[in-house]
Order: sequence, then structure tokens, then C-alpha cells
Amino acid sequence: MSPVALVTGGAVRLGRALTVGLAKCGHDVVVNYHTSENAARDLEATLTEQGHEVLLAQGDISSQEEVEGIGRAVRERFGRLDVLVNSASSFVSTPLLEIDAEEWDYVLGTNLRGPHLTVREFAPLLEASSGCVVNIADHLGLEPRVRYAHHSVAKSALMHLTRIQARALAPEVRVNAVAPGLVLAPEGMDETELGTEIEATLVKRSGTPEDVVRAVLFLVQSPNVTGHTVVVDGGASVARELR
Repeated sequence: MSPVALVTGGAVRLGRALTVGLAKCGHDVVVNYHTSENAARDLEATLTEQGHEVLLAQGDISSQEEVEGIGRAVRERFGRLDVLVNSASSFVSTPLLEIDAEEWDYVLGTNLRGPHLTVREFAPLLEASSGCVVNIADHLGLEPRVRYAHHSVAKSALMHLTRIQARALAPEVRVNAVAPGLVLAPEGMDETELGTEIEATLVKRSGTPEDVVRAVLFLVQSPNVTGHTVVVDGGASVARELR
């Protein structure tokens, strides 16, 4: 039986690339999506045509009830889970003092509560398979970006949660994180801002989704690595240390 990987937010952008990468490595895949049904069905058709087993699992990962529903679907279809990639994310830019309680809860719900709820739900299946978790954090969790305050706070906390999860689920389940830098330009980023972000790296180029896929696959395939965050930001965080 093929190993099974679940990617939250797996139908679009980086999550889609991660789903495809895991499928190419021989995993049956569970594609979680919230509102991107058309993209999810398109991905399902593409991967199925290529001979991969695919389960679409709609649900808001910030909702415990909906995460439990995803869990039931995975157990009914596959009866196992080997890899959980928490990729679903919200990316909102709001000045700090304009962030109200509702927006704060929305951003932290997807970026932080969701990865806790999914790990909580799937821990028994992951323990049974000696599986692993990869949380997708963000380089913005490493610095105090005022424009992305709640996003940065959530991703910083996710890196710390990764360490806690690694300790709590050891020795059966490994938990790591990947913190990408600029990979896909956010909506609304103009060429000037994009150029500034690229110039801030050591490698002087934007990253790609494939850079992150390679890092995730490394962690999936590395049985002696747990509790760590791999930063894939072209050296931008190191460059900041040198200023």
C-alpha cells in the first residue's frame, strides 16, 4: 500500500506544488481545501489521470468539527496517514492598530489553531505509521514586520508549536517546519517591492515553490530530524543579521 499524505490548503499556490511533489514521490494524496473547490477538482483530475489516488477533503481547518470530518474521510478512504503537511494559510496585510478582534482571530485561526487541530486529529494515524508532520511557517515569523503583524505572530508561534509537537509526539512521530521566504509574490506586491525583497537575499533571486517542495521532501525522508525549522529564504534572514 502506498503511503498517504494530507496537505491542508493543498489545491492552490504553494499547497498545490506540495501536493504534486508528494504524489510524484509515490504518495496517495488527500487535498484539503476550504473555498477553492474548482482548483481542487482540477488538481484531482490531473493527478488521477497520472495514476495517483486522490481524496478531496473540504473543510476549514480552524474548525474542530470540520477537522474531525476530514479525519473521518481519511480513515474511511485510506485507513492510514503517513505525512501531514500544514500548508493552509491566510496572508493579510493590515496596520497593527487597525487589526480588530475578528481579523486577529481569523488569521491566527488558520495559521496557528489549524495546525494544532490537525495534528491533534491525526496523531493516532501518524503514530501507527511512524509518520511525520511538516508545518509551513514563514520567514516573516523571524522578524517584526509591522505590515503583517498578526501573520508574523502566528507564524512565529507555529515554529514554537512545532518544537512542542515534536516533543509531545516523540518518538513515534517526527514534527518539523519549513519557513519559506519570498516564493510566490502576494497579491498587490508591485515590481518595486518585489525587487526590494529579492535584493535583500544573499542569492539575489526569488525562491520558487519547488525550493519549498525539496525542503519538505527532505524532512519527510529524514528519519533523524525532528523539532527543527528549515529556513528557505535565499539567505535573507542571514543578510539581516549582517546589517
